[in-house]
Amino acid sequence: MTTITQPAAEAPDYSVQQRRTLNTLRIAQIPGQAAVAGVIVVAALLATEMRNGNAQLGGSGGAAFTIGSALLAVPLSGLMRRRGRRFGLMLAFGLGAIGAAITGVAGQQGAFYLFLFGMLVFGGAQAATLQGRYVATDLAREHDRATAIATVVWMGTLGAVFGPILTPWERRLADNAGFNPLIGPYVAAFLFCLVAMTVVSVRMRPDPLAINGQLDPNAQRIRPLQQVRISAGVIRHSSLAPLGLAAMVISQTAMVAVMTMTPPHMKDHHHDDLSAFVISLHVLGMFGFAPVVGRGVARFGEIRSVMVGAVVLGAGTVVSVIAGYVPALIFVGLFLIGLGWSIGLIAGSSLLVGTVPMDSRVEVQGTADLTMSFCGGIAAFSSGFVKQAWQFHTLANAATIMAGLLLVAAYMQSLRVRRASLLVQ
Repeated sequence: MTTITQPAAEAPDYSVQQRRTLNTLRIAQIPGQAAVAGVIVVAALLATEMRNGNAQLGGSGGAAFTIGSALLAVPLSGLMRRRGRRFGLMLAFGLGAIGAAITGVAGQQGAFYLFLFGMLVFGGAQAATLQGRYVATDLAREHDRATAIATVVWMGTLGAVFGPILTPWERRLADNAGFNPLIGPYVAAFLFCLVAMTVVSVRMRPDPLAINGQLDPNAQRIRPLQQVRISAGVIRHSSLAPLGLAAMVISQTAMVAVMTMTPPHMKDHHHDDLSAFVISLHVLGMFGFAPVVGRGVARFGEIRSVMVGAVVLGAGTVVSVIAGYVPALIFVGLFLIGLGWSIGLIAGSSLLVGTVPMDSRVEVQGTADLTMSFCGGIAAFSSGFVKQAWQFHTLANAATIMAGLLLVAAYMQSLRVRRASLLVQ
């Protein structure tokens, strides 16, 4: 009798703390995503300006930012295992604030390499917002995992949409103050990161990992590369975790490659005044429909959802190619790319978390984000060179191919799962 009633007695505590954790993450996501999205709009433009109009390095700022997030992912997960989610998120948002300040100074002084270093450190803001979706699953019941991820992703919509919309005003304020207009969004990002860090500091008590028993102050400190090797082995030995990781990586890589070069592409066609609004609609696709996506993943399963995400992502890249000189179509294409990313990220994250052992989840999450962010960083860095050499449509076509490969992989996995279920019956 004791073993039956004990879980029931503890369930209300998990439920109460899960609600508080989710509310904390939702509040912090708003300024966190506003900081990231606002910087994304101007990063390529500022990098190009600092290189005297050389568009080849236009994606270098976005690449540094994404790689910074990737480099932080593994040590951050190890730190969270020992010190908790609260400390890790505070540190990441704090680094984001420092990076925004450094980049703003570099942009004003025209110091390109300092700009790259600042963007590298600013990657902490991205690492914090990405880790938020994993924190949402710490206390979630199994069938609520995708919904928990989606509700946190969705709350970032407010910041992620209004971040780009605010950039014209931020640029004007900086210009009126006698500074380079493009550093205005970095000043705002500095303030936004401080707000997010404060929210986590005040509200994330007790720590989710302390509640579910995964917090271990005495956990062995291992080198990041060793942690990656161990986590990669855990993923390989799971039948479905590799597909979850592939969905996250391909969705991120395809999205970043196309999104990074969209503002310069629109500038080439004399539509740069619309680029902030295109990015805002794109970000709305990324975050705005997350609750619907989460419920869909819970209802239809992660594998089917990965297939749907691949189709939507591919449709968005195709429309972006067809757009040409028609601004309306680039709005549609970037929106679909954002929505496809949302489906792939939520379904992939849920599949990954749910198919690895609980005592390995925190480390696996760090390795997954390292892989995803590193590939996104390569995509951002190379996007300027690809656009300069072969034009924007080549980027979009490459993203279409990646989406097609993901669709095939998910379909083949669904067939294997179906055959296995028939054998069991």
